[in-house]
Order: sequence, then structure tokens, then C-alpha cells
Amino acid sequence: MASFDPGTATIVVVTYNRTPLLTRLLQSIERMSPAPGHLVIVDNASTDDTTEVVESFRDRLPTELVYRRLETNTGGSGGFSEGMRVAYELGSEWIWLMDDDVEVVPDGLDRMGRWAPRFRSIQGRRYDYDGSEFYWQYRVAESMAIPIPFAPAGFDSSGFKPMNSGCFEGMFIHRDVVARIGLPDPRFFIYWDDQLYGWLASRVTESVIVDEFVLRRTREIKQWDMGIRHMNASSDAYRYYIMRNRAYLAKYYRELGVYRALPFATGTALTFVKELIRLVVVERKVRGTNHLFRGLRDGRKISRDASWRPMPPLEPAQPVA
Repeated sequence: MASFDPGTATIVVVTYNRTPLLTRLLQSIERMSPAPGHLVIVDNASTDDTTEVVESFRDRLPTELVYRRLETNTGGSGGFSEGMRVAYELGSEWIWLMDDDVEVVPDGLDRMGRWAPRFRSIQGRRYDYDGSEFYWQYRVAESMAIPIPFAPAGFDSSGFKPMNSGCFEGMFIHRDVVARIGLPDPRFFIYWDDQLYGWLASRVTESVIVDEFVLRRTREIKQWDMGIRHMNASSDAYRYYIMRNRAYLAKYYRELGVYRALPFATGTALTFVKELIRLVVVERKVRGTNHLFRGLRDGRKISRDASWRPMPPLEPAQPVA
């Protein structure tokens, strides 16, 4: 197997109006050893001093900086789609995605690179804001298209576990996989986009989460501590897209021939209930349910759109390890 060359990797960061958090991330990239060949920052039309902050780091970073400022806010989905497009066109072999509210451990790229000769879709682990282990739901119940809340958290001596999901806060993916499944779908705006993308990747290559702590979350979020995992507070926008974007998941499922109406509808119902629990238990309010219903309504419009097509592959199908 070929060894991993850090210079072939590109970090893609999506940011929007959060320069204090972005500054912490850039400072952590400044300390990286080894460093990636490129850093692509996608600015979702920020109205603060993001441009000035990014440019202040240009000569300080141990990597080539590519700054892409968008004309409108395309959400995380649009930002990561554009960032991956730029990274792919730069010729990057590996693309490492992350939000602006994390920081990278200094040897994080080396830790991920240890697995690169073996796998092509890799998720590292994260520390939470308080330094505890952040639990991420790395498995989905495919027929329902929802995360499995309590998939086993422990690792055995292999140091990895199979996954069939994805998270843009740390996804490490090879260009060969991107070529086959295409870019992330910007139509999602936010939510379900990374789960879908990781699921698509797992259909063409062996996807894994590895026992390597490579990122640290830098933003404190109100949570309900459930022991093995937490339930975070949300927002009205998230509530809307959580329900609306179920229609996009169904579209992809139908396209790939795996859609089953009853299990998928059960997944949608469970998602709705989970968001009600989030409202009452985590956020301690009942207002916000209208956004869930509005998302369902607009999802029905998407379902009826006969012109819809999935994101296309970037290149003709090639064998993937």
C-alpha cells in the first residue's frame, strides 16, 4: 500500500459570521505538524470581519490558503459542496472537512494519515467543549434513514469500526470516492446532508470511524446529558430543515432502489418525536413545532418534483478500494 503524503491533503473549512471561532481553528492549523498541502476556506457571505481575519493568517499558515467567498449564504451544505469542488479541482487526494467551531490537534493529520493506506472514507473522533469524549452516531438504520442512537461506543484492538454514515465535522475522504458519488448536495442547506453523503460513500467503499482523537469542539452548546451521548439544543431553522430534507433522503433512496415506504415513514415519525423531545427537555419550551410542520409541508412539494435529479458523479466509475 502507498504511504500517506500530507501534502496531498486539503482541509476544507466552512464559516459564517464566527470569526472568534474561526480564529481558534486557524491558530490550531498554524500549529499543525505535518500540515496539509492546502487549506480551503469557504465563507458563506459573512457580514463580519471574516475576510480580514482570514487574510491576516495567510502568511502565518504552514499551507497554501485558498479563500472562497460566496455571494449568498448557501448553508453548510452549499459551503461544503463548494469547498469539496475547489479541493477536488486542486488535485487533492484527500479532503478533510470541518466546521469553524472546532480546532485540530497538532498531529491530527498524521493520525488520520495512518489509516489512509487502508481506507478511503474515514471519520476521526472529537473531544467535546469540556474535554470529554464526544459521542457521534456513526451508524444509521438504513431502511429508516435515521441514526442508531446507541451504537456501541467502545473500540476493540483493531482501532476502527465500520460506519455507514458521515459527519462534515471531520470527514476525511479520498478523491476516488468523491469522483464516484459526486459532490455533497447543496439543496439540503443544512441537516441530513452529511449523513447521506457518508451513506453514499459506504456503498462504494469500506467506511470506518477510527479511534483517533483529532478534533476538539470549541463552542459550548446547551445539552441534555443522556450518559453515553448528549442531545443538543437546536434552532427553528434546524427544525424546519430536519423535516423538509427527509424528502431529499427519500428521493435518493428511490433513485438507488432502496426506498421502502413504511420503514422510511417510521423514521420520519421518530425524527419528529425526537425534535419534540429536544424542544421540551433540552430547550424547555413548546414553541417551534410550527417549523416542523412547515418542513413536512415543503417536503411534500419536493417529493412531487418530477424534474429532481441526484448529484451526478464527477468522473466515470473507477474501482475503489
